[in-house]
Amino acid sequence: MTLNAFTYRTTAWLLATLMMFLGDVAMASSLKLADPSELAGKWQATLIAKSDSPESQALQDKPSNVCVIELVANQTLGEGADCLGAWLHDTAVGWFPEPDGIAITGKEGSRIVFFSRQHEGLYQRTLKSGLIITLQRVAP
Repeated sequence: MTLNAFTYRTTAWLLATLMMFLGDVAMASSLKLADPSELAGKWQATLIAKSDSPESQALQDKPSNVCVIELVANQTLGEGADCLGAWLHDTAVGWFPEPDGIAITGKEGSRIVFFSRQHEGLYQRTLKSGLIITLQRVAP
């Protein structure tokens, strides 16, 4: 009886380990890390409240709620970095792709905010205040 309990426990442990390993491999292969050159370019950043629809936001005259941010190919932020930094209450300096989004970095190079991918060309982050920042690629 003790031998069977040990065998069942060992089998359960090995199966759990195998499932965790295979799950990690499957997840890693399903998320593709974008090349920085694919994301480089101009992006429109919009700061909205949860209650604002994109249509109502477009009709409002709030230039401080919209800015164009340039993600430079060398993974620094160009034009619009100050605007984004003001919304984040931190200095935004650089960026890097992640499998499921875009990370913005501060002065020390550490991530200060992460924008999750909603679909091709649209990324979003909800701030602690409840305001939402969207990044949408600007058509060339």
